[in-house]
Amino acid sequence: VQLQASGGGSVHAGGSLTLSCAASGSIPGINTMAWYRLAPGKQRELVAAITRDGRTNYKDSMKGRFTISRDNAKSTVYLQMNSLKPEDTAVYYCNAEWVGSYYWGQGTQVTVSS
Repeated sequence: VQLQASGGGSVHAGGSLTLSCAASGSIPGINTMAWYRLAPGKQRELVAAITRDGRTNYKDSMKGRFTISRDNAKSTVYLQMNSLKPEDTAVYYCNAEWVGSYYWGQGTQVTVSS
C-alpha cells in the first residue's frame, strides 16, 4: 500500500487547509486511517483517526477545529483543518491499517504563521 498525501501549505493563524491522502490503486479493506503530525522538538502525535465504518477519534486539542473523513471507494482520507494556530505547524503524515500492517504516507508540511 502506497499512500500519497497532499494539501499542505502555509497559512496565517485562523486560516484553513484540507489535507488528502490516497492509497494507490483504490485498495478495498483498508481499516483505520489516521493522521499524525510531527513538530520540531516534539514527539509524533495522533491528530485524528477514522474507522472504515466512519467512527472517529480526535486528539482533544483538535476537537471542534479539525474534521477527519474518508471515501472508501477512493481509499482516501481527508483532514479539514480550521482555525489553525501556530502550534499546529508540523509535518502531517497519513497512516492506514491494512491486513494487519500499518503504512505511512510521505508527509506534508503545514506551516501556520501568527
